[in-house]
Amino acid sequence: MTMSQSGPIIFLSILFLFILFLSWYVFQAIKTVSLSIELIRIQQIIKWSYWVLMVSLMVWLVFKSVQVVSTGEFASSAQVLSSVFLTLIVTQLVIVTVLLGEDIIRNIQAISVFALNGAKGYSFPSRTVWVSVLALAFASIPLFSFVYGIKYGKYNFKVHREVLYFEDLPEAFDGFTITQISDVHSGSLKDHKAVASGVQMVLDQDSDLFVFTGDLVNHRADEIDPLIKEFGKIKAEYGQFSILGNHDYGDYSSWPSPEAKVANFEKLKSKHKELGFKLLLDENIRLEKDGQSLVLLGVENWGVGFKEKGDLQKALKGTDTNDFKILLSHDPSHWDAQVKNNINPVHLTLSGHTHGMQFGIETQLVKWSPVQYRYPNWAGLAEESGNYLYVNRGFGFHAFAGRVGIWPEITVIELKKGKKPAPVHLASLEN
Repeated sequence: MTMSQSGPIIFLSILFLFILFLSWYVFQAIKTVSLSIELIRIQQIIKWSYWVLMVSLMVWLVFKSVQVVSTGEFASSAQVLSSVFLTLIVTQLVIVTVLLGEDIIRNIQAISVFALNGAKGYSFPSRTVWVSVLALAFASIPLFSFVYGIKYGKYNFKVHREVLYFEDLPEAFDGFTITQISDVHSGSLKDHKAVASGVQMVLDQDSDLFVFTGDLVNHRADEIDPLIKEFGKIKAEYGQFSILGNHDYGDYSSWPSPEAKVANFEKLKSKHKELGFKLLLDENIRLEKDGQSLVLLGVENWGVGFKEKGDLQKALKGTDTNDFKILLSHDPSHWDAQVKNNINPVHLTLSGHTHGMQFGIETQLVKWSPVQYRYPNWAGLAEESGNYLYVNRGFGFHAFAGRVGIWPEITVIELKKGKKPAPVHLASLEN
């Protein structure tokens, strides 16, 4: 066993012990429900079936884990593995949380009875069947949600639209539209028919400009090859522009030599050209319309905790404070760290990277994902002092082979000149 393999093995060993503990705790609910059935034979079948299922699943997880660690290829096999792990753990945790609440109450009751009556006639309160049934019923929600997310959710493309107002927008660009996608992670996209439907949704927007904000592949440049023809269909009147994301550098894969990694990176950059995308590498380009212009900038990846390679000042070279500027920067932490307070202001930054962690809740009342504890701006629009950031939820997926509640996104932004209209309240309508 090499040093590079020992870390994952220790982590997986701890994870398996944790799952084993959760499985034992979940079994308490299974056992309680089974004991409510009068036929002992049925009770035994339920309990044995549970452990046969869990042991079989654990053996499969161990086999796949060893396969992934030994090969060092964290690609499709690792995605399947992580998806099963995540589904299993989240489902078990729901059951354990309900049972733990009951156990706290049972212990309080036991302490109270013991304090009043002593050991004489004392017995620890039994589990109640209805609580175990409730725990199992609650667990079915994440279970079926994850199954749906793995089977269908990862290709459940949604169009998100934003209209942004700027007083200093050149008049010629009033009504100008931009379609953005991000984080294709082409090595994960196996259903090419589903991908084609997503690309068609991009084409249907018929925007003036198309931008792609990084992570074309998971690890290797040739991952995009089966999909070049499909994504190559994307065209816009004012061009198709792209940048690099942290995965595009090949940093998360093993290479036979440094030269092989460099060659892969150069090939990756050439793939953007094959797609018909103009790759912006710490540079800018002026888009002209009716004698007026706006500046589109693109930086290499810059992210807190990731590769801090992008050079914003280099990308801004040749621009001044009066130019209307749109920046493509893969990681939204760049906006907080360098962009929003830059002396040469950037009006709008378009990012991706977070995927919304591919898991969360987004409704009119609730917007939550675990990724928010790492990124304050993890999906959608943010604004500070007139500078805007939009974080795309990602077109593809990575690590977890599915999406639950945070669906793959196609963003359409319309630029408008003037002040943002005041919100219309119902009371003013009635008057």
